[in-house]
Amino acid sequence: MRLFWQEHIPLILLHIVQLFMVLFVYWLAGFQDIKLGLYSVFIGLFILGCYLVYKYASHRSFYERLSEPLPTLDDSIRNTSHAPIPTAFDELLKMQYQHYQQQLTKWERERNEHLAFMNQWVHQMKTPLSVMELLLQNEEDISRESLREELDKIHKGLDTVLYTARLSSFQQDFRVEPVSLWSVADQLVHENKRYFIQNRVYPEILIDQSIQVYSDRKWLSFALSQVLINAIKYSKGTGQKVTMSAAVKGETVVMEIKDRGVGIPASDLERVFQPFFTGENGRKFSESTGMGLYLVAEIFKRLDHGIELESEPGKGTVVRLSFSIPPHNLT
Repeated sequence: MRLFWQEHIPLILLHIVQLFMVLFVYWLAGFQDIKLGLYSVFIGLFILGCYLVYKYASHRSFYERLSEPLPTLDDSIRNTSHAPIPTAFDELLKMQYQHYQQQLTKWERERNEHLAFMNQWVHQMKTPLSVMELLLQNEEDISRESLREELDKIHKGLDTVLYTARLSSFQQDFRVEPVSLWSVADQLVHENKRYFIQNRVYPEILIDQSIQVYSDRKWLSFALSQVLINAIKYSKGTGQKVTMSAAVKGETVVMEIKDRGVGIPASDLERVFQPFFTGENGRKFSESTGMGLYLVAEIFKRLDHGIELESEPGKGTVVRLSFSIPPHNLT
C-alpha cells in the first residue's frame, strides 16, 4: 500500500492543481457560481478516486510483490496480474530467471568438469611418481633416462593443468603475432625427442620456413604439442613417421599432423573433441585423459583457427588445422 501511494501522490497533487486552475480560469472569465465550481471539483476528485481504487485492486499483488521480500527464487516468476505493466514485468523476470538458470548450469558444468579433470589428473600423476619412487628405492640401479621420462610426464601434466586453468581468462592472456610454423614444429620435435625415441616413432617436418601465420605462439605451441603427443602415443611401436606439413591454399594456410598409428573408430570420430571422451583407444592406452583434443579445439576456437580430424582404423589419423591469412599478407 505504501508503495502505491508513493507512486500516485504526484498524480493526485497534479490532478487537484489542475482542477483548481480550471476554476481559477473560469473565475477570471466572470464565472461566479462557487457551489457549481466546487461540485465540479468533487466530481473530478470522485472520478480520480474511482481510478485509484481500480488501479490498486488490479495491481495489488504487483505492489505487494515489490514491497515484500520473496521467500524463494521460484516465487519471482509467478504471474501477479493481467495488467500490462505487471505482465511485462513478469515476462522480464522470467527471462532473467532463464538467463540465471543457464548461467548456473554452465558454471555447474564447468565446475564439475574441472573437478573431474583434477581428480583424473591427480590419479594419472601418481603413476610417474610411483615409478620414480621404485627407481629410487633401488639405489644400485637408478636409471637416469627412466627418471627423465617420468619427469617429462609430470612436466607435461602440469602444463596441461596450467593451460586448462588459463583457458577461462584466455582474452587476457594472449598476443597475436607472426608465427613461423616451421620453427614451432621444430621446437616441438626437439621438446618431444625422448618421447619419439621411447615409442619408436620418427618425426618428419615438411614445412617451408617462409610460411607464417598470425596467432599466439604460446597457445599455438601448446595446442600443437597436444596433437603431436597424441600422434606419437597412438603410433607407439609402429616404427612409422609422424609428419607435420603445411601449405598455402588461397587465403588459408593448412597444416596437417599425420600419424600412421591405430586410427580412431568411426563411431568415436564425432565425439573426440568432447571433454573427457577417451573412446575405444582410451581404454587401451592408460595415459589417456580425454582432455587433449578438447583443449586443442577450445584454443583454436578462441584463436579463430579451424580444426578438422580424419581417421581410419589401422591406417592412422590426420589432424588438419587452418589459419586465415590477413589480406595485406596475400601475395
